[in-house]
Amino acid sequence: MNPTLRPATEADALAMADLLNRIIEAGGTTAHQSRFDAERMLSHYIAPPLAISCFVAVLKDEVIGFQALERANPDWQGESKLPDDWAVIATFVGEGHRGLGIGRGLFALTLDAARAADVVAIDATIRADNPLGLAYYAQIGFADHALIKDAPLRDGTKIDRVQKVFRL
Repeated sequence: MNPTLRPATEADALAMADLLNRIIEAGGTTAHQSRFDAERMLSHYIAPPLAISCFVAVLKDEVIGFQALERANPDWQGESKLPDDWAVIATFVGEGHRGLGIGRGLFALTLDAARAADVVAIDATIRADNPLGLAYYAQIGFADHALIKDAPLRDGTKIDRVQKVFRL
């Protein structure tokens, strides 16, 4: 059975938070270390100030994945500042549903949204110790463009992050 792919709504926030919390608890694939609730999910992924899109994959009334895209923050300071006409992507697919094409399906919708928003490039910043994430973005056409050395996680652990780019 194929999942339904559609725009995320406020009603999806809790299910999306539950999915992301399971990924956080498993460790090793996201820089997030603190749990999400519905309000944080809404403000961080579904409807942040610079939002372009957020899509969910739903199977049998369960959110099994989501992908969010927002404009690069023009006020960001630091080495990873991106041009204003770029966007930043985040993708999360639940355990047991990875490798089935869900991310690729979500990206097709996200790519249409990026083009409609006149984005020229999409940045994906992935932990260097996340081989599944690195492989996913490479498989859908992202190329390495920068490396952020020793980026600290919330707990102080330093992990390199690979920045990949998809040029539109």
